[in-house]
Amino acid sequence: MSTHGVHNAFGTFIRSTTTYSQPLRKSRRPSLARPCIPQYFHSATRLAVVKPYLLADIGEGITECQIIQWFVQPGARVAQFDKICEVQSDKAAVEITSRFDGIIKKLHYEADDMARVGKPLVDIDIQSEISPEDEALINTSKGSKEEEKAVPAAGDHKTKTTAAETTAAEIVEDNIVQSIVPRPSGKHASLATPAVRHLTKQHNIDILDISGTGKDGRVLKEDVQNHMSNHPSSTTTASTPSEPLGQDKPIPFTPVQRKMYETMTRSLSIPHFLYSDLVDFTSLSTVRRALNSHPATQTEERPQKLSALPFIIKAVSLSLNAYPSLNAHLDTTSDKPQFIHKASHNIGFAVDTPSGLLVPVIRSVQSHSITSLAAEINRLSALARSNKLAASDFTGATFTVSNIGSIGGLTVAPVIVGPQVAILGVGKARVVPAFAADGSVVRKEEGVFSWSADHRVVDGATVARCAEMVRGYLERVERMMVKMR
Repeated sequence: MSTHGVHNAFGTFIRSTTTYSQPLRKSRRPSLARPCIPQYFHSATRLAVVKPYLLADIGEGITECQIIQWFVQPGARVAQFDKICEVQSDKAAVEITSRFDGIIKKLHYEADDMARVGKPLVDIDIQSEISPEDEALINTSKGSKEEEKAVPAAGDHKTKTTAAETTAAEIVEDNIVQSIVPRPSGKHASLATPAVRHLTKQHNIDILDISGTGKDGRVLKEDVQNHMSNHPSSTTTASTPSEPLGQDKPIPFTPVQRKMYETMTRSLSIPHFLYSDLVDFTSLSTVRRALNSHPATQTEERPQKLSALPFIIKAVSLSLNAYPSLNAHLDTTSDKPQFIHKASHNIGFAVDTPSGLLVPVIRSVQSHSITSLAAEINRLSALARSNKLAASDFTGATFTVSNIGSIGGLTVAPVIVGPQVAILGVGKARVVPAFAADGSVVRKEEGVFSWSADHRVVDGATVARCAEMVRGYLERVERMMVKMR
């Protein structure tokens, strides 16, 4: 028996008065401190270089984890076992600690980034004495490990490490101290796996609003689902349900839908020119209210109420007299395309029906009065909604008016139906404040007129001039009355 002492690998002085006459009994419990036996004595070297500090394998097949928070910043001095950062894997929250004394030079990730195992976590300027094993660990290529380390012994004698010693060495070699940390307060008060965090982002839920029921307050998938059921307004409706609501059901085209499909497919070959303008309906609305309320105008020929549509169609017809290129057909069936100005104003108007959008045609609009136009619109609309239109009621249109404002909406990009070369879309009229000529604020009703024309045969200036004429007739209805026959 003799008294002597040594410093172990961590600088702790170990005093011993025991002679090693019998083999030292190994403890089954792994320890970070190496056993104080002769084969662990070695000389230490001093290293003062900047080295990448790798994120070691944290077990259970995990290849990446999320950086929850950093405990250090570049320039910070750390000692052995000081906390560097906290990471969150699918299994646990882990605090990564420093194995060396040194200065942090660079962080390779930001908070909430996903860090990959075996990749550099930080760069550290190592300023401490390290063992040959530690130096070899630093210089090891990323992701590679020695399967078994030989431990130097005194003299020529070499002893193989036991399972307990190997476990202890691997714990030190992994560069980390793993522990399930208690639920912290502040920014990361709710622990959750990356999969659960992705679920909360998918449904636009703040994870801090969820009370976790897992260990140490961890938020589980069930907690997110319970929160969604209790707070349906806080989730987005764009999320995909986990189970289908029903089976897909093929719906065959109705005859109206098939015709629309074929017609609109052909319309794709037409280069559309779009033009829109605001129209003041104030004057027109005044005239309509006066006509609808005056007893002398209540005749059997006249419909119950005058809408704006017959006035609009009549204004278009009067303008087409001045710009006949918009009341035309483009014949492309032969090798030599023909541009044909049509003598009669056969104007189609769109009707929303249970069977779909139908476009009956009012013939010879130039010969109609406002009241006769209104009666024809009512007659054709009723036939369309009852599905009693004849085939002749659909054919021969030279121009089309689509009154989308009867449903809603301000601006529309109407699609031309060949062989026509132009179409007008009428938006919803709305009340807006406006300035009068003297600068006072007045009440004004206005709507958007959207024109489409075939740019192969109609130029933009023609469309603009025709649109201005229509606007002039509707804003000063008396001018339109003078032009009527």
